[in-house]
Amino acid sequence: MRSVSTLIGVAALALAAGTAAAETPKRGGTLNFAVVAEPPNYDCHASQTFALLHPVSPMYSYLVKYDSSQDGKIVGDLAKSWTISPDGLTYTFKLHEGVKFHDGSPLTSADVKASFERIANPPEGVVSLRKSTMQDVAAIEAPDAATVVFRLKGVNASMLDNFASPFHCIYSAAKIKEEPKFPERNILGSGAFQFVEYVRGSHLSAKRFDGYFRKDLPYLDGYKAFFVKSNAVVPGMLGGQFDAEFRGRTPSERDQLLKAPGNERWVLHEGPWATVNIVIFNVTKKPFDDPRVRKALSLAIDRWGGNEALSKITFVKATGGFLRPGYAYALPESELVKLPGYFRDIEKSRAEARQLLKEAGQENLSIKLHNRTVGEPYTPLGVFLIDQWKRIGVTVEHSQVETAPYFGNLVEGKFDVALYPVTVPADEVTAQHQSYLTNAKSPISYSRHEDKRLDELWDEQSRTLDPDKRKALVHEFERHLITQNYSLSVNWWQRIIVHHKKVKGWHFSPSHFQGQDLIGVWLDQ
Repeated sequence: MRSVSTLIGVAALALAAGTAAAETPKRGGTLNFAVVAEPPNYDCHASQTFALLHPVSPMYSYLVKYDSSQDGKIVGDLAKSWTISPDGLTYTFKLHEGVKFHDGSPLTSADVKASFERIANPPEGVVSLRKSTMQDVAAIEAPDAATVVFRLKGVNASMLDNFASPFHCIYSAAKIKEEPKFPERNILGSGAFQFVEYVRGSHLSAKRFDGYFRKDLPYLDGYKAFFVKSNAVVPGMLGGQFDAEFRGRTPSERDQLLKAPGNERWVLHEGPWATVNIVIFNVTKKPFDDPRVRKALSLAIDRWGGNEALSKITFVKATGGFLRPGYAYALPESELVKLPGYFRDIEKSRAEARQLLKEAGQENLSIKLHNRTVGEPYTPLGVFLIDQWKRIGVTVEHSQVETAPYFGNLVEGKFDVALYPVTVPADEVTAQHQSYLTNAKSPISYSRHEDKRLDELWDEQSRTLDPDKRKALVHEFERHLITQNYSLSVNWWQRIIVHHKKVKGWHFSPSHFQGQDLIGVWLDQ
């Protein structure tokens, strides 16, 4: 199962959503939506945030992608078809012909090849956060303008998912050859929409690309993404400034919209979210190199009781390990409760935590929690963690910074303890677990541990096609990670989307990284 979603709503809202599929799309109009953070730059390959995907990804094309209208099925975008050799080592993609970049230049297999080579082996000074997902690619070939061939070093059970990452934008080979950092400050895509302007602190706007290769698409004339604080979203929706916000809203904001006058305007979607809040310890900094300290801080957190309380005020809900609860490869609750940090008796756990801190000589521990200024769910979660650690005598300074310096500090190791969201476009082990490998193997693993056992297990599971054998390896990875406490899984998100009923053709999914190209979205007005 790639995704799980549930549509919830009062009768009128459910009817509005349920009949959308039978309606004939209308052309025209501008979609106005809110984004509660700004992108550090435009480079998809260097990004890991919705702040880039939501405003920028509609301007790019991809080799293949997740289709949220088909429960996250992987479908072709630039690829019109593909084959996998019987030995699983060769992936051959046939591309649509006649595709053009927004400057009118043709997009061919050379551009796909150059883009994935940039991801797999980034030039000096270029950041590629998902290069580990391309580690099994031995060679990329472009035998003709409409064919791309990937030759692998070994079988990889997740390879098609790796190709489908919504951060794997296809760039112009000529532009990145001329200037490898070109995508950081420039948007030259081949997607359904074309860049118009970006006003920092205000908005990014795009218009329909009339040269888009899919006939009669997109439906919208354009879109405008407004960069606002989280607490400005609901007032903006009620006031008619925004038609939607596609990341997620809190239970109280949902209720505020649905109980306000004119609530027949809104369509509600709600379901599990493939995002987990984790605590990262920078193990290169003392005392977080001491496993006793990390374990103590994990034992102090009341995951079971705390998450139930948090679910009433922000968009978190489930307790689990490092894979979404309910996903086929996740550790079941019956296994989790046997592991430190998940024991049901929180007072017993906290007594052990205090003893561990005493043994480590850290009875008066003071720490600085690195967090984002994005209000939900980060501020309430930060406050929750401060309270939990206070109960074992730990003093915490809560440091919240804007998105760009927040991620910059993680990349540069300028933090002690951080609250961090691990988000993937679909339930998939290889993508979800790459955040917990050694930093040398995965640049998005920020704890900087050097535990090669996790790398070995990750590699082995990715090459294991038998589901039962793969699950056993994945469970071993999870248990090892939980007991070593380089990172702590705190809770899993619950996605709540409310949008104006005139917004049609948008499909709910368990990831805010999926389905945001806006190609099929239209306005019933």
